[in-house]
Amino acid sequence: MRLAWLLTIPALAQPLALLKENPHYFVFRGKPTVLVTSAEHYGAVLNAKFDYKKYLDTLAADGLNLTRIFTGLYREVPGSFNIARNTLAPELADFLSPFARDAAGVYDLDQWNPAYWTRLRDFIAEAAKRGIVVEVCLTTTHYNETHWKLTPWQNNRNDVGVGLKHTDPWTLKDARLQAVVDKFLAKMAGELAEFDNIYYEICNEPYFGGPTLDWQRHTARVMKAADRGRHLISQNIANNDQTITAPDPNVSIFNFHYARPPRAVAQNYSLARPIGMNETGFDGFDDAVYRIQAWDFLAASGALYNNLDYSFTVGHEDGSFAAPATTPGGGSSALRKQLGFLKRVFERQNLAAMRPAEGVVSHARCLGREGVAYLCYAHYGELRNQFRPRYAVETAKKSVTWRAMLPAGQYEAVWWEPKTGRELARAAVTSNGSTELKTPEHSEDLALELRHK
Repeated sequence: MRLAWLLTIPALAQPLALLKENPHYFVFRGKPTVLVTSAEHYGAVLNAKFDYKKYLDTLAADGLNLTRIFTGLYREVPGSFNIARNTLAPELADFLSPFARDAAGVYDLDQWNPAYWTRLRDFIAEAAKRGIVVEVCLTTTHYNETHWKLTPWQNNRNDVGVGLKHTDPWTLKDARLQAVVDKFLAKMAGELAEFDNIYYEICNEPYFGGPTLDWQRHTARVMKAADRGRHLISQNIANNDQTITAPDPNVSIFNFHYARPPRAVAQNYSLARPIGMNETGFDGFDDAVYRIQAWDFLAASGALYNNLDYSFTVGHEDGSFAAPATTPGGGSSALRKQLGFLKRVFERQNLAAMRPAEGVVSHARCLGREGVAYLCYAHYGELRNQFRPRYAVETAKKSVTWRAMLPAGQYEAVWWEPKTGRELARAAVTSNGSTELKTPEHSEDLALELRHK
C-alpha cells in the first residue's frame, strides 16, 4: 500500500522544506513554491462521510496545493460558529477519533482506532499524488465547555482528564493527560514518517482558551524528536499581527489568522522563515475580499495562504454548496481559480531572489530583485472596522498613473487582471531612475510584472 503511493511521486523526493537561498519561501519536490488554497473546514479526515478524493481532485483542478486538517482530538457540533453543514461537526457515528470508542461513545485511551489511522494515511497519500501539501494541525484550543465535553479527554474509561476545564488541557498541569498526548504525537510521527507532503502545526488558535507557551514548546520538542526532524513544524502566533520576540528554535513556519492588512509579514521578516496566513474567512461572500487578502499577503513576502471555503460539505466535495447567508464566510469555484492563478504567477518568479521592494512603484506593494524583475500588486479594498477589519471593495473601472523608481534601463511591463487571470496590456518601459506607468483600465485590483530586457 505505502509502496504504491511512493511510486507516484518523484524518486528521492524530500519533504517540504525551506528554500535554502531564501528561507522566507518553501521548496517542494525540487521546486521553489508558495502554498495557496481555499480549503474545507478541517474535517476531511475525521468526518467519515466526507469524500476526500473528490475534494482533493477539486483543489488540484483549480491549481491549489495546500489543505489543512484537524487530527480528531476535537470536533464541533452542528451550528458551531453558524457554519452550515460544517465538515468539522459530523454526527458521533461518523466521527473518527485516533482512539478506540465503544458503542456507548466511551473512549479507551490505551487503544488506537485502526479505521482512523488508515483513513489518515490514505488521505495524505491521495494528496501526495496530486501535489497537495497537508498541514496536520495536531490539536486546537477548546473554545467552550460544549466542545471540551466532546473530546476523548472528557469521556474515557481511563479516568484521564477528570476535573479539568476547557482551558486546562494544554498547560502541562495534568501529567497523565500529557503522557497520552505525547504517545499520540509519537504515533502520528511514526504513521506519517515517509510522506513528503506534510508539515505539522502545534495548535490551532492557542491564544484563545488557555494553551501556554511552555506547552507549545514542549509539543514542538516532542514532535521534532519523534519525527526525527524530518518535517517542518509551524506555530499559530496570533490573529491579525504580532511581533515574535522569542521564536521557538523547533518551529520553522509562523502562521497568523486574519492577517489583513499583512503587517505580520514585515514585523517578522527578520526571522528569515515563512510567514503564513493559514486561516481567513468570516468576511462575507464576496470573492474579491479574499482574493485581495491573498494577493496582498503574498506580495508582502508571505509564503502561505488559506481561505476557509464553506462551499465544501458532505455531498458537495466538489465545492458546489451554496451556503446560506448566515454562514460566516464564502468560498466558490471562481475564487479557487483566482487563487490558482495567483499561485502560478508567484511560482514563475525567481523566489530565491525576490525581496520586499516597497516604494519602487507608487500605489502598489512590490517584491523584486533590484534592476532585474519586480512583481507588484494594488487593490481598491478599503479596510473598515478597526476591531475586525473587513475590505469594502471599489468596483468602478479606472486607469491611473503610477510612478516607478527603477534603475536605468529597458523593461517590459505586463499588466494582469487577478480576477480573471487575463493579460490586460504589455508595453516597453524606459527608465532613467524614475518613470511613469499608465495602467490599463481595470477595477478591484491589478497586478504588474516588470522585467529588465
